[in-house]
This record gives sequence, C-alpha cells and structure tokens, in this order.
Amino acid sequence: MNPLGAIELGTTSRMQRLASGRTSASAARAAPAVPNARKPGQARKVACSVSTGPRPQLTSFKSASPVSVDLRDEGSDSGLFTSTDPESRRVVPEAKGRVKVKLVYVVLEAQYQSALSSTVKRINDTNSKVCFEIVGYLLEELRDANNFEAFKKDVSDTNIFIGSLIFIEELADKIVQAVQPVRENMDACLIFPSMPAVMKLNKLGTFSMSQLGGGKSMIGDFIKSARKNNDNFEEGLLKLVRTLPKVLKFLPSDKAQDARNFVNSLQYWLGGNQENLENLLINIAQEYVPALKGAGMDTSDPVLPPDVGIWHPCAPIMYEDLKEYLNWYDTRKDMTFAKDAPVIGLVLQRSHLVTGDAGHYEGVVMELEAKGAKVVPVFAGGLDFSSPVKKFFYDPLGSGRTFVDTVLSLTGFALVGGPARQDAPKAVEALTNLNVPYLCSLPLVFQTTEEWMDSELGVHPVQVALQVALPELDGAIEPIVFAGRDSATGKSHSLPDRIAALVNRTYNWARLRKLRNKEKKLAITVFSFPPDKGNVGTAAYLNVFGSIFEVLKNLQKEGYDVGNLPMTGDQLIKQVINDSEAKHNSADLNVAYRMSTSEYEKLCDYSEALEENWGKPPGQLNSNGQDLLVYGKQFGNVFIGVQPTFGYEGDPMRLLFSRSASPHHGFAAYYTYLEKIFKADAVLHFGTHGSLEFMPGKQVGMSGVCYPDSLIGSIPNMYYYAANNPSEATIAKRRSYANTISYLTPPAENAGLYKGLKELKELISSYQGMRESGRAEQICATIVETARQCNLDRDVTLPADDEALKQLNMDERDSIVGKIYKQLMEIESRLLPCGLHIVGCAPSAMEAVATLVNIGELDRPDNNPPVKGLPGILARAIGRDIESIYQGNNRGELAEVDTLQRITAMSRELVGEYVRDRTGLDGRIGNSIQTTISKWIGLYEDPFSRALRGTEFAGCNRLELAETFKYLDFCLTQIVNDNELGALVEGLDGKYVLPGPGGDPIRNPLVLPTGKNIHALDPQSIPTVAAIKSAAVVVERLIDRERTLNGGKYPETIALVLWGTDNIKTYGESLAQVMMMVGIRPVPDALGRVNKLEVIPLEELGRPRVDVVVNCSGVFRDLFVNQMLLLDRAVKMAAELDEPDEMNFVRKHARQQAEELGLKSVRDAATRIFSNSSGSYSSNVNLAVENSSWTDESQLQEMYVKRKSFAFNSDRPGAGGEENREVFETAMKTVDVTFQNLDSSEISLTDVSHYFDSDPTKLVQNLRGDGKAPSAYIADTTTANAQVRTLGETVRLDARTKLLNPKWYEGMLGSGYEGVREIQKRLTNTMGWSATSGMVDNWVYDEANSTFIEDPAMAQRLMDANPNSFRKLVATFLEANGRGYWDASPEQLEKLKQMYMDVEDKIEGVE
Repeated sequence: MNPLGAIELGTTSRMQRLASGRTSASAARAAPAVPNARKPGQARKVACSVSTGPRPQLTSFKSASPVSVDLRDEGSDSGLFTSTDPESRRVVPEAKGRVKVKLVYVVLEAQYQSALSSTVKRINDTNSKVCFEIVGYLLEELRDANNFEAFKKDVSDTNIFIGSLIFIEELADKIVQAVQPVRENMDACLIFPSMPAVMKLNKLGTFSMSQLGGGKSMIGDFIKSARKNNDNFEEGLLKLVRTLPKVLKFLPSDKAQDARNFVNSLQYWLGGNQENLENLLINIAQEYVPALKGAGMDTSDPVLPPDVGIWHPCAPIMYEDLKEYLNWYDTRKDMTFAKDAPVIGLVLQRSHLVTGDAGHYEGVVMELEAKGAKVVPVFAGGLDFSSPVKKFFYDPLGSGRTFVDTVLSLTGFALVGGPARQDAPKAVEALTNLNVPYLCSLPLVFQTTEEWMDSELGVHPVQVALQVALPELDGAIEPIVFAGRDSATGKSHSLPDRIAALVNRTYNWARLRKLRNKEKKLAITVFSFPPDKGNVGTAAYLNVFGSIFEVLKNLQKEGYDVGNLPMTGDQLIKQVINDSEAKHNSADLNVAYRMSTSEYEKLCDYSEALEENWGKPPGQLNSNGQDLLVYGKQFGNVFIGVQPTFGYEGDPMRLLFSRSASPHHGFAAYYTYLEKIFKADAVLHFGTHGSLEFMPGKQVGMSGVCYPDSLIGSIPNMYYYAANNPSEATIAKRRSYANTISYLTPPAENAGLYKGLKELKELISSYQGMRESGRAEQICATIVETARQCNLDRDVTLPADDEALKQLNMDERDSIVGKIYKQLMEIESRLLPCGLHIVGCAPSAMEAVATLVNIGELDRPDNNPPVKGLPGILARAIGRDIESIYQGNNRGELAEVDTLQRITAMSRELVGEYVRDRTGLDGRIGNSIQTTISKWIGLYEDPFSRALRGTEFAGCNRLELAETFKYLDFCLTQIVNDNELGALVEGLDGKYVLPGPGGDPIRNPLVLPTGKNIHALDPQSIPTVAAIKSAAVVVERLIDRERTLNGGKYPETIALVLWGTDNIKTYGESLAQVMMMVGIRPVPDALGRVNKLEVIPLEELGRPRVDVVVNCSGVFRDLFVNQMLLLDRAVKMAAELDEPDEMNFVRKHARQQAEELGLKSVRDAATRIFSNSSGSYSSNVNLAVENSSWTDESQLQEMYVKRKSFAFNSDRPGAGGEENREVFETAMKTVDVTFQNLDSSEISLTDVSHYFDSDPTKLVQNLRGDGKAPSAYIADTTTANAQVRTLGETVRLDARTKLLNPKWYEGMLGSGYEGVREIQKRLTNTMGWSATSGMVDNWVYDEANSTFIEDPAMAQRLMDANPNSFRKLVATFLEANGRGYWDASPEQLEKLKQMYMDVEDKIEGVE
C-alpha cells in the first residue's frame, strides 16, 4: 500500500486507464485516508502536510475510510533525517540447486529500489541457473551506526557491489572504508558516476578507470576539467561513454572486453527498466562470478530511450520531435483545451521514467491539464537539461518564438548539472533566450513523506544545497515539495495538496503572459514596523512612497490602469495613511475594506487554526471589534495595502514564548482579501522586509500548513529587496515563493567632519607644521582640550591636566596627536549612505565616486586579470608597503596616520578626475564636453597625469594603475545602470528575470546593476580559502586586543554571532573565525565543497584553543544548516583532543560541564552551536525595545535565553534545533569576550536592530559567578585595513558618523516623512545597545537631544514631516532617562515633556 493512500501512478494498468479516458482532477486525487475531523485544540492538519507545532502528527486526506499509513520505525529517535530500514529491501531466494549470487547496492536516490527488487524477484522466479540475494542502502542511511555496521557485514560476503551518484564526501568516505578492504574478494564492483575516491573502487576483470582515460587518470583529468570549465563530473563521464568505440580500439582484446562490459553496464543502468537491469545482472554474473562462467545465459544489448525527448503518461511512445508530439497531443479525444490555453514546459529526469517511478510526474501532468493548461514534458538522459529546453520549448515551425509560457522543472536539480556540479552561466543563457518564468520544484530524496512531515527543518539540508540553492543560481523560483517517497518501496508519489498549490501558482505565472496589462491587478504591499502610523512604508534605505510613485508612473506608461494617480509621492502617502472619513490627522489608516467575520471564516480556510493563539475572530488587531479591517488605497487596478504586523510586538508575555506564534486574524484577512476579494494577479512586496516570510513553518520545503505557504496562496509574488541583503531575500524566495528584485542602496559618501571635529583636524594640520617650534606645546594643549569637548577622551588616553601636558616631550606629544588624528580619519573616511534610494533612480556618475574609491581600495587577486588596490600602488610609488603603513596607522603613529591620509586623498583625487573625464552634461556617464574639446584642440591630458602631476606619487606604476581603472570603469558602468523598474515589468509580463548575486557591491561589484532576481551562493562553497585567511587575521587581532586590555591573559571563551548576509558577502569569514578560534581548519572535498575538517596542531596555532558559544541568526540557520553541523563537528573534534587544559579551553570546559551536568561524554558536553527553534527568528529583544514592551533588563535576558538556546548537534542532524537551556547557560558562564562582525559600510550597529537583539553582553555578566562583565568587541572589515574595536568605540564611531552628523541627518530629511523615521530608528537602536550592553555614553544622548530637540527649527521640521515618528523620538529620550541610560538635566526633561504634549496635540488635530 502506498503511504498516505497516494495513488501509485507508474503502472501499466494506470497508463491504460489514463489512455482510455480522462479522469477529473478531483477523482485523480481521491484516495483513502486517515480521518481528519479535528477536535477542539487538536493540531491543524492538511493533506500530505505538516502542522507547525513542535512534533506534528501525521496529516491526512479527507476520507471516510481510516487507513494506517505511518511506516516509520516505532520508537525511532535517532536524530537522523531518515530512519528507514534497509532490511525492507532485502530479497533472499531459495537456491533450489541454482548458483546464488549476492548483490549489494548503494544509491543516492531511491528510484532504482523498486525496479531492482522486481527485477531480482523475476529472475528468481524464472531463471533455472542463477538466483540473486539482494539488499540495498540509500546513501543517507549510512549515517546511522547500526546501518553502517550492517552494510559492512553485507559487503564482506557479497559477489557484486553497485554504487551510483555517491556525491556526499563524508558518506563516500564510509563506502570506501567498508568496500576497499573486501574489494579483492568481490567478483565485481561497479561504480557509476560518483566521487573520485569511490569511482576508483571499480573492478571488472582487468578493467580499471584509468583505461578510459587513454592511460591517464580519468578521475584526475575529469576533476581538473570540471573545476576549470565549471563542468560536472557525471556529464563528463557520460560524454566519455558516448565516445568509447574510439577508445576501445586501442586496448588489448581482453581489456577491451572488460571495458566494454563496464560501459554496457552503465548503459543498462541508465536504461533503468526491468529488461535492462535483468540483462545487467545476468551479464555481470556470468562474466565475473566463477561458478557461472560459461553458463550461456542469453542477454541482449542495452536498450536506451532517447537521450532527450518528450514524454506523456497517455502517449504511446516517447517523442523526439515537438511537431510529432503536438500531432498526437492536439488530436487527443480525452481532453479539450481553450484556444489560448497556457503551455507549461515540464522538465523531468529520465531515470524516473525508465525505472517506472513516474507517478509523481503523472500527478503534475494530470493536475495541470485539469486546470486547463497544455503541457510539454521533456526529459534528458544526462544532466544537461538545457538541451531539451532548447530543442522542444520553441515554435516547432521555426519562427524562433517561445512555444511555452512557463517552465516548471520537477527534477529539483540545476538546469545544467547534477549532484556534483552545475553550470549556471550556461543555464542562464538558455533561460534568458527562452524568457519565461522558471520554476524549480522538488521531490523528496533523502526523507520519506512521513519523515518530511515530522521534520521542523523541512527538506534535508543536503537536498537544500543541491536542489534549492543551486537552481536559485539559475534564476529558479518556487521551491515547493510536490512529491513524497514511499518508505516501503522507495517510489515517489504525488502529494496532492502540494501539487495543487504548485499547479495553481505555475498556472498564474503563465497567465501573466496572457493577460493584457490594462486587465492585470497588482497588489503593492508596504510594511509598518513597528506598528505606528509614522512607520507606514518601512524598508531598508528605501524611500518607499517615492519609489511606489515612480513604479505607478512607469506602469501607467506600460498600459496598466492606475486610476487617478496623485501628482506627487507626498500626496500618495497622505491618501494611503489618512482615513478619508476621519479628520486629517486621525491615528487610523485609510480603510480599504471591511471584512465581516462570517466572510472571513468562509474565505480563509485556515482561520480556525489561528484561534489557539488569537481566540475567535475578529480579535483586537486590524479590527473595529466587529469587522476585520484591510488598510490601504486602491488606484485603478493597483491596490496599495499595509501589511499587518506580527501582532505580538507589544505583548511582553508573547515575546517570551520560545517559539513564534501563528499570524493573527487581521494578517490572514489581509492576504485573504488580496487573493479572494481584490483577486490580485500578482503581489509586489515593497522593500526589505515584511513579516510574511518569517511566519512559523518549516525552514525550507514547506507543507500546506506552514503559514507563509497558506498566506501567499496562489498569487505570484514579486519582492523588491535590498541588493546588499541576499540572506533575507533568500528566505523570502524560499518561504514566500518570491521573485526577488534587487534595489540599490543610496549612493555612499564619506562621513566627513563637522563642528569641533573639523576644527580638530585644522589644529592637527597646524601642529604638524610647527611640531618642532615653540608653539607646539600650546597647539597640543588646544588639541587636547578640543578633543575633550568632542568626547574623544573615551577613545584616546589624554593627559590628566595642563601640568601633565607640559611634562610631555615631542615624541609623546606626537603620539597623542597621532592617536587623535587616527580617530578623526576613521570618522572622516567612513562611508555612509546619504538619503534614501528611489527605485528606478540610478546615482549620477559623481555620486558613485566614494563607492568607487572603496572598490578600488581592495586587492583582487582572484579577478581575471588580477587587480591591485589603489592604496598599494600609491604606497609603492613612495617606496613603502601599504600593510606596514596600515599597522603604523593602527598604532596611532602620527607620521603613518598622515601618510595614509595622503594616500587616501590621492585615491579620491584619481577616481574623481577619472569620473569627471567620463561624465556628460547631464551628470551621467557620457562624453564630457571639456574632454571632447581639449582632445580636439590637442590639449588633452589623461586623468591620471592631471591628478598625479607634481605630487609625491607621480612615479606610480602606470600599467598597474591602468589595469585597476579598467576594472573601476566596468564598476562605474554597473553602479550607474539599473533595471529596477524594467525587472518588475518583465516579471509582471510573465518573463524571466535575470538572476544575480546579492551582497556588498564594494566586495562584489557583480551585485550590480540592480534589478536582478537575487540569489545567495552555494552553501557548500564556504568558507573559501580567502575567507579563512581573512578570518585568521581578525581572530589574532581580536585575541591580541583582549590580551592587551586584560594583562596578557588569553580569553577562555568567546561568544559570537553568525549572520546569514555577512557570510554571503564575505564568503564565510565569520564562519571561518569560529574554526580558527578552536584551532580546526575547514577543508574542501574533491569537488570543492567545504565539508571536511583537520586539526591545526598546537605548534602551528601558537596559542591555546579558545572555546566558543556560537549563536546563529534564524536566517543563517535556514541557509547554512550544513555549515552549523560542520561547526559542531569542529568544536567536538577540538574537545576530544588529548591536550592539556591550559592549551585547550574547549576540552577544559566540556569536561567541567560533563561532570557538572551529569552528561555521558565530553562530546555531549561540547555543545556550542545554538539558534532559534525552526521557523522562529530573533530573540524578540528588538521587538520589546522598539515597542517599549518590557519592564526590566532581566526580562530581555529571559527572552534571549528562551528563544536562542536551541542546540544543533551534528550527531543528530535531522533533529534540528533541540532546546538545551542548561548547556547553553553553562557554556555562557565561561564567556570572557562577546564578539560580532561588521562587514559592510552600508549597515552598522545602530542602522538595524538585529545587532543589539543578538548581543549577550549583560546576559553573560548576570550568568557568570563573579558578576564580571565580559569584554565586548566588534570586528570592522568594511575596508582593506580590518579593525577590531571595543563595542563602546564602535557605538561612539557610529553616533559620530551618522546620528550626530549633519551630512547624514540632512540627507535623511531630504526624504521627509520617511527620513524622520530613519532618525528616530537610530535613536531607538542606540537605546537598545544601552539595554543589552550598557556601552552607550551619556554624551551621545546629550548631543542627540541638543541636535534634534533643543534646536527649535530642527524640532519643527521633524514634527511637520512626520509627527508620529517625532513623537516616538521624544518618547525614546524620556524612556532612556527613565531607564537610567541617560542622565538628563531637569531642564532637558521639562522641554521633552512639553514637546511630547505639543506633538500629541498636533496628531490629534488640536490647534
């Protein structure tokens, strides 16, 4: 019986029934099931899906007849992803005088399981000479120790061993470990495309793998070739097989026969059906099993289906020509289609078709046709699916037009390449030419249906890496699990509710190509976070309403009905945020729709599931007590709606929950309105980021009861996401099925200096000119006094008084002035985004200068050709090495600080001259009139010569400079280009949106131009070699800094945070930092995937192994579960080393904790990798701070511990995060240092709330027995000269460069309403740092109050632009004082209280 009662679709009888007449979709999906009548309080259930609770029960179909469907091993809690029993695949025959041959096989995927079992049973039933004992293992099962022991026992006495697609190195190593010692005793060992070490196990008479390479090592050649050409190993082997005749003629006859047998065996295997597999087994047995030599059993040659072709479950044959297929398809009697029916191109794996394991494919075909879509299901025998795409998805009459409206891949693999490697550029080229939406759905591979349903993680992390992350590089969207796997037979089966969801979404993407623009309905969704009228339209560095206004104008040009469009963006804001029926300044937003409770319950089929958390509808949120309210405003066919918030932001008790609650009724009503009442053809989520994608549910591969899946329904989702945030964009892509379109962050500028800081720089300049004169002492005294007034005395140790100052000699004065100068230069040169970006408005050429200077700062040895950084080129021009200048600058040596400043100034001058040379009259890249005229009259001087003439750098290497500027010219073109509006139109037209990486454009300019479908990276590719090298530098600087401040003592434990975006931008630097701390080196496998570890000997490390407590963000957990498990393996490896406690703090603490907690082993105690529970994000400390919904700091700390103490254990990889508060707190008690990374100039400590949300500094202090506060550090790798600063230093630097900097806040105020909100947000986040670390100085609040409150003109500007956000700003000052973070004077407090009353009156309309 098939689990869940799903229909077995791959059989002949089913084919005959399908051919004889069409069944309806509902009839096709009907199946017996577990009854699902739900009792009050019972977990929510949906067919073939999983509830969102901690350990959901089995789900069901709606059916009257109960059937037991759970085939999991009873009582199994191995913590692995699969607990299926290989014994279910064992067939033991009665010999009856025949030769009994034992066969053991291991495969990656299960589609061969059923075919092999039935083949062996047929041989055993019909063959008089031989019978087979067979047992099979799925690769993933070998993680289980008992299974591995059984496997070793089986291979020890087997005649034949077969392995295929063994591409997971740690499991490949296990196979080699088991097979290698007994290989010589086997009669035959057949390994089909797999890791090189496994391929070397091949044994067939005299045949060895090297023969196929013409005497060379085929393995080595393939791997080198694969890395060089980004090709893949499997496809290379298949190509080689096709050219075999050319190879065989050079081999001796006996060797040629064995080689021929190997190739025939591979072809039999690829043929996959019962006949081919029977020939394979008989042929190998009688050729290589001694007892069967000369048995004379008949075999036939391999019969292979077409290499590429078209398959349909009702078709009599596989077609190799689209015209022939359409001749059959269009004359079918069982189905009729509308004239303009969309055509869906399906991409399938041939191996499923030939092995009779195509039931899941049939389910999709049936559902699509029942929906009214035509299908062209194509397949490939190899792993390059771009071939059938090119061959069958274009007009068969040769016009070159695309024939299909959408491509849906059901393989789960990248379009080009399989489990080993993929070729994204080749795939993108094929898909760009086709230019239709590309969806890639996935069948379960490593788990059975039941195991997936039970899993909080969702899909197995290895499958996520291979079948979600890699297709995303091709531009794939919609990673929906559509097929399960039978735990008894291994066959794939349809998951009807998932197929229905997939088909509806696919159909709606295709429908966008059919609808005329004036008919299309678009729902633009904006966010309001925290919930407040002053926060409508929140998004990272985006002027949301200004951008929406530009989008609407562009859509109007494209023929969309946008109704009566306001004249300006400001008018647009007012129409959305002000209730037209209330007075102008009402606290209510404009109500677009009032949904009655009865209508809501009728239309929202999951409303009942929300009652456990929120009670009966309508509830208190987005409600007037009777109806549910949808906020927003409709403009023609465009609805601009305000997404409700999580709902528990202001509820201290809910914030303490360790797991996130469900969405509230108002949230569900909003998305119900979009789909069922407004009937949106597409939704556009506007800006980074909303709440939809962070709702509870599986991490990846969601079920029908995961809330993001339920909420988005069947609406195609487009999502404007900041280009520098690929990690959260990836969450949106995977959990809300979004086509993410990147937007640029605002153009960056150097922070510059202002007020006393500017005066200080001038004083230092004077000092440098007179340092040997009699005035030096007086100027130095003025510098010290001004530095005090600028509050730099916390960053630089200054003389205590005038007398101490007089005692200083010239070198000592230089030292103090040098350290102050260094601080000024850090402030002045720091990049900050100015203002807010408007979608579709690219920066001018000159606005790109500061970004280009920072791009040009970095050496890029991996670039082709390599590019030298400008500072290095200029340093060499004056006979210096830039690294030694950086080191002197970091020590505050006056001469070196000044040298670095001169190099920086020259870098800016060079870039500025170059850009001026390329700038037209309109400020864009073009022909400069001045340049053109000077060239015409023969007076042109190149920009390098102009900038360098007469300077100390005039002799710099012009060839290096030219190469660097060639690269910078490419970057300039990328920066000022964009397709942000164009990509949206392409998506709405049902076209392919070009994919591109997200990240920091300074580190990776390929992020630009924006307007791309953002993807992250292959999670198995990090950390890179370069990242490991950078990490080692930062870790040593961190440890050195702590030892300097702590009397030379090594920190024993460092608590640090891992962020998703940071690790994508830096290719795993902070991941590598953890490894370097514990002294373990990550190592790539033979295919370049980082999944191995090696110990760094203490002699090489040169210091003790430092213990760690790693807290991973929820986003990092979702994207990099494999790497979390790798980190856990690294920590456990360090803990188990036989080294003295004083040289291995990991082992020291693990031994102490094992004894203290009564744990079985050091390994169990060495649990150090933590995160949220699956489907939950953040500690909620940020929500509490932003909404002022907390009483004291202990409450914030309790939130952190409750939500962040879920341990990830590499010995139980399938268990996900398991709550382990005891070990978490015990480990935290040993922490001496807390640590975070800043990797991008665009996002700093107070720009977002995430950083303080994850800061455990005060928590550690409270947990430690001695009450000592840990040292807190921030690594700043935003420039080539990486810095490790204390947290206090970084907070002060952040305040000076942003919150208190006129350049920054005036830039923000240029965006009016939204700019005020940005200022208020920085102050709130600053107070967050006071709450979690206590590292914010009183002067920061004083200066902010002076800037924004005590200046009457400024206060009025803020109040007029956004009174709601200004009220929050005033309230935050009062709250900071009330909580003891700011010691304000009575006069300051009185003014704030009066201002709060004034702004309240304004909001309430009191004149």
